[in-house]
Amino acid sequence: MTKSVILLSGGLDSVVSLGIAKEKYNITLALTFDYGQKSAKQEIEASAKICAYYKIQHKVIKLDWLKEITHTSLVGEKEVPKGIQETSAAVWVPNRNGLFLNIAGCFADGEDYDYIIIGANLEEAHNFSDNTQNFIDRVNSEFEYSTKKHPKVIAPLINFNKNDIVKQAMDYSIPLELVTSCYNGFEKHCGECESCVRLKNALIANNAYKYIKLLFEE
Repeated sequence: MTKSVILLSGGLDSVVSLGIAKEKYNITLALTFDYGQKSAKQEIEASAKICAYYKIQHKVIKLDWLKEITHTSLVGEKEVPKGIQETSAAVWVPNRNGLFLNIAGCFADGEDYDYIIIGANLEEAHNFSDNTQNFIDRVNSEFEYSTKKHPKVIAPLINFNKNDIVKQAMDYSIPLELVTSCYNGFEKHCGECESCVRLKNALIANNAYKYIKLLFEE
């Protein structure tokens, strides 16, 4: 039987990808990565709750060394920029999606997974090259050589912006109250970092005000 592994941060994109693709691709395992990011604790806790909700296995992969070579504001003491006008360089983590997908490729090759699901999407592809279909295609080509299983990377949201993604979440009754998308790693979303602003704007666009009250600081 076909089965899949998903990269799960607990954020909007990965959670919605899980919700809409779980049955079609038989997602049975989620990988969450701890690379010293400010939001690591919140991401791990949220992902664990989401995996319990969808009844799939959850595994946390620690990558302590990645923090040592990350010099942007997602780790360390640097302040995370506010708003969505900052360049991707302000929150870049070296080869993050490339690394995560290759680790998932190891699981696929060793444990016989057919697909790897990632929350890459159209909106973030404008700023992050590792969210594009071209990037995914290149990874799939790599797996033809680096694995015996030849798993295929799938991005269910690749043609969706954040407004579309929230709409999908509501259409599929995905538990948005469990999402954590804040770069700062606060108990409630700060509402000021790029990720928070994108999420909040998409919730407003879909009249999903109840989730704004649940997720954001008043």
